[in-house]
Amino acid sequence: MARAENLLGAVSLTLADRLRSVGAGQGLSASEQAAVVTLHAHPDQAVSWLGEVLGLTSSGMTRLVDRLVERGWVVRSPGTDARQRRLRLTGSGTKRARMLQREQDEVLGAALATLSGRDRVDLERLLGRLVGDLAVDYLPAVRTCRLCDRDACRASAEPCPLDHTIPADV
Repeated sequence: MARAENLLGAVSLTLADRLRSVGAGQGLSASEQAAVVTLHAHPDQAVSWLGEVLGLTSSGMTRLVDRLVERGWVVRSPGTDARQRRLRLTGSGTKRARMLQREQDEVLGAALATLSGRDRVDLERLLGRLVGDLAVDYLPAVRTCRLCDRDACRASAEPCPLDHTIPADV
């Protein structure tokens, strides 16, 4: 393994651990954290869609949704047929998603705090290239961004590096 790959792995694992601890500090599993943030960005999605994004089985999704509904963060509504249910965050769920994103921003901001302004610009450009190559289809792209703050990405003059995966009918 080359040094660049090794360093990228070390940074990735450390940041993943720190981001996971954000949710754990609020009593959320990694799946619960990802579900709330993903539903904040993509409201009114089918349970099966969210299951694909999170990589969970049908029974795993049922248990996850039951927990989120029990906490008052998600409501189920009828879908396009009797077998599908759609999910939407409640006001409390939206508040939780925003709180998670603020805490994630603090973790990631602290990780970049030692970089100069120029280094941050260079890193953003390079990360955009890397992220853009991580997925060529829509669901893997949403999986890649399951903890993303969509507003932060869209606030830039640059487009989201995964916009190329969005189907025309979405």
